[in-house]
Amino acid sequence: MFIETEGTPNPATLKFLPGRTVLGDATADFAAPEGAGRSPLALALFELPGVARVFLGADFITVTKAGAIEWQALKPQVLGVIMEHFVAGRPVIEGDADAIDEDVAEEDAEIVAQIKELLDTRVRPAVAGDGGDIIFRGYRDGVVRLHMQGACSGCPSSTATLKHGIENMLRHYVPEVVAVEQVTY
Repeated sequence: MFIETEGTPNPATLKFLPGRTVLGDATADFAAPEGAGRSPLALALFELPGVARVFLGADFITVTKAGAIEWQALKPQVLGVIMEHFVAGRPVIEGDADAIDEDVAEEDAEIVAQIKELLDTRVRPAVAGDGGDIIFRGYRDGVVRLHMQGACSGCPSSTATLKHGIENMLRHYVPEVVAVEQVTY
């Protein structure tokens, strides 16, 4: 099994591509081992000293390291855990993905559909290319609420991406949008 690795805009995060489906259409973000109980792969990665966050995407895994450890020491260990997991045929995640709470007024359904379409076709593919994901969390009074996951969570450029990239695009195509804000839930 060959696993490719790629850097991300977040220097603390590497993207690992095992050459097979990881979660398909779903994503899962684990900010700590305590929340990773439903993912045997995430739990195994958290057992490595220095792993601070694990994100599972369609066909990739991003791992964020704690500040003190160097990738030179951690990367081979992460590769070993991922390879062993897939060779053993273990599930990546057990059970259904958690339902996502969205704060949306019923009368805004058409606007929300436009926003989600733009996010799915223009934003999510680019963010996935950087080892992360962006989740729609709500729309009220012209404000779009988004949650950054994976390499994008805590990335130094994520605020600029939200404000200068995503907000400007949404305001251009959906005039009702006045702002975009990041939420952490």
